[in-house]
Amino acid sequence: MGCLFRAGTNKAMTTTADQILQQADWLKTPGIQAVFAAIGQDGDEARVVGGAVRNTLLGHPVPDVDIATTASPQTVMERALAAGLKPVGTGIDHGTVTVVSNGYPYEVTTLREDVETFGRQARVVFGRNWTRDAERRDFTLNALYVDCDGRLHDPLGGLDDCLNRRVRFIGEPDKRIQEDYLRILRFFRIYAAYGAGEMDADGLGACLRQRDGLRHLSAERIGHEMRRLLRAPLAGSALKMMNDCGLWEIATGGLARIDDYLALRSLEATASDVTDPELGLVVLAGFVREDVERVSDRLRLSNAERDRMRTAWAAMKCLRQADGLPEAEHLVYQFGRQGAVDGLLGRWAGLRAQGSDPTEIFGGLLERLREVAVPEFPVKGADLIAAGHSPGRALGDSLKALEADWRDSGFSLSKQDLLTRAGAAT
Repeated sequence: MGCLFRAGTNKAMTTTADQILQQADWLKTPGIQAVFAAIGQDGDEARVVGGAVRNTLLGHPVPDVDIATTASPQTVMERALAAGLKPVGTGIDHGTVTVVSNGYPYEVTTLREDVETFGRQARVVFGRNWTRDAERRDFTLNALYVDCDGRLHDPLGGLDDCLNRRVRFIGEPDKRIQEDYLRILRFFRIYAAYGAGEMDADGLGACLRQRDGLRHLSAERIGHEMRRLLRAPLAGSALKMMNDCGLWEIATGGLARIDDYLALRSLEATASDVTDPELGLVVLAGFVREDVERVSDRLRLSNAERDRMRTAWAAMKCLRQADGLPEAEHLVYQFGRQGAVDGLLGRWAGLRAQGSDPTEIFGGLLERLREVAVPEFPVKGADLIAAGHSPGRALGDSLKALEADWRDSGFSLSKQDLLTRAGAAT
């Protein structure tokens, strides 16, 4: 079956898209071709859909490949098994089977028609109509399909939107959002990752009208989407619009320092760390220490993510209150290398947002933080006990006093120097 055309998609554009897709490395692999061959029998078709097609056309990496098919889930299972592939019914009730081929997992989903929805839940029937399947998806640039030969199928004219980086809902935006309120955040996240120019006015208006629906979403789903948004190239623009529309406060329960975050992202050429969600959230929402806990709870962040945010916030506070710029060794010893880098970048962004540009000084310190060895306190409690000190609170106080002396010396005092100070020279 050849390419399907709709208004806004011309033949030359589609031919170019075909040529790009036919050269895609992921489409040439024996693994995916084995999946196509296994499923595409007895009149059934299989096509790659969504992100892999979009990303290939826009020159972005393709992390995973999803496949749509007219074959039923049970048929997919049977044919994959018969072909020597490994089928796993990961979401078989909703039509999805994961087929492992050459060690790579492909999510294969039967064409669907959502006939009645209840928030994210839907009563689903499987179908064979590619246009109906496209109509139930979220955005036009995601409703693109490619077959095993690299031919594009564009039931809704999404190719033009894709190539022009326009993020538009399929059909009525309000209806699409009411089917799943997470699509509000996806609208901003997809724009931040792939968009260009002004955000679609119809989609933006629908997000504004439906924004209270975010309150019905689980923290895990919001957190997952926000992490991905914060990593995207246009996260600053998307988050500014979210904040202006009142969506940030609903999603996170607090206010946002958008200017600081925009300044942070302006440092991306200097430090890739600025795209890390943990640092971004501290800069955006960390007005006081309690904000770190609130955002971590609100977005169900992991313990590791929470700990990084805590350390980044403490390092930013230290730099903000310091009389002058601390030495790199002191920062990495107190906060660890990543914490020190995060704190410096956060403070740097705050100063930029205020109209100052400490690039010359902060840039040099950043390089030093990347390369300096983390000092290691050379004295342990066992050293003092071995030299005659008694275990107990006094021992701990002695260690703290020695550590303070060591820090004040610029970490230059040796172990023997410190033991001598403790009256325990051997």
